Amino acid sequence: MRKKIGVLALQGAFIEHIHMLEKLGATPVEIRQKSDFTPALDGIILPGGESTVMGNLLHKTGLFEPLRNALAEGLPALGTCAGLILMAKNAEDSAHKHLCVLGVTVRRHGFGRQINSFSTEGDFAGQGQVPMVFIRGPYITAVEDGVEILATAQDKIVAVRQKNLLGIAFHPELTGDTTVHEFFLKKVLTND
Repeated sequence: MRKKIGVLALQGAFIEHIHMLEKLGATPVEIRQKSDFTPALDGIILPGGESTVMGNLLHKTGLFEPLRNALAEGLPALGTCAGLILMAKNAEDSAHKHLCVLGVTVRRHGFGRQINSFSTEGDFAGQGQVPMVFIRGPYITAVEDGVEILATAQDKIVAVRQKNLLGIAFHPELTGDTTVHEFFLKKVLTND
């Protein structure tokens, strides 16, 4: 049976995640309003974009509470860049708190401004080298107990897993490499 994965489609790089899911045989569902967010979803992707804008839109559309509750109750989620920031319990350089479900502290724009965007490669979760694209990328400065570090770049934590939550500071959807999305579909969704 094909996995049905919601993709938060309020703002940011959601279409690239949709294409990646289709490539892997999953069924993507665009989540734009509260009625799109159904219990029939096997998981959800929170894409990159602008975390403050996305947080405001979650409230405006009525998605904030249902999404936060679903994640807290075990709905598998992949948050990339701004999606990571949305899930994080703390952000060092922001007064905004969002979903607060992932036991990490992030530094927004930790790698610098847009002009400092870069690409590199690094090991991801023992799955081998993956391309990592950072666009005004955050990084993780602290993790709570129960959070597994999956990848680093420039000696900074850039990927973690906490049970059903996968937080990634880079943009795997902007490369042709499917490793991160496969890990989400095969490991996180099945709680392996």
